Amino acid sequence: MLAEGSESWIAASIALTAFTGFFTPYAYIGILVTAILFLFFRDPERSSESYDATDVVSPADGRIFRVQNRKLSIFMGIHNVHVNRSPFDGEVASIRYQKGGRVPAFCKDSDRNERNAITIRTRLGNIIVTQISGAVIRRIVCYVKQNEKVRRGQRIGMIRFGSRVDVTLPPGYSFVVSRGQNVKAGKTVIAKLLVN
Repeated sequence: MLAEGSESWIAASIALTAFTGFFTPYAYIGILVTAILFLFFRDPERSSESYDATDVVSPADGRIFRVQNRKLSIFMGIHNVHVNRSPFDGEVASIRYQKGGRVPAFCKDSDRNERNAITIRTRLGNIIVTQISGAVIRRIVCYVKQNEKVRRGQRIGMIRFGSRVDVTLPPGYSFVVSRGQNVKAGKTVIAKLLVN
């Protein structure tokens, strides 16, 4: 399965490859680019896992590069699936888009990059998923709308060509993952509710 809106990118790459002729050096480059686009825009189905009702799952595929208080940052490399998913059941309380810079997503200064913050109102407090673009092609796509109900693991958007996703949790949660760990959107449990 391919991510929503990817068809035009792949069609353009195939058309360019065909236009250059199939046995030219440009055609081989076109075939390579098309293969990379198929890899990048893939959107596999994720099976439902059996979680505790209060578990928070990762909103993105990638590697954790920062855990700070109630906020966790995930860097998505070119080989990762770039479709983002809701970490918990709830309702989209707000969507706030902000233009920004072009710093690589794994750098500290990327906090000033283009971003889209999706606040999900849950029964245990607000969870904020912030999509942050990288340095190459800045294109954040949001699949949800304000007041829309979302399920844990549901697709909520994607970021094209290098990016990061931050998730900020309400009080009472503790992260159960650490820096350098690889996570999968909608599958890896990243936080659990503290027992009082």
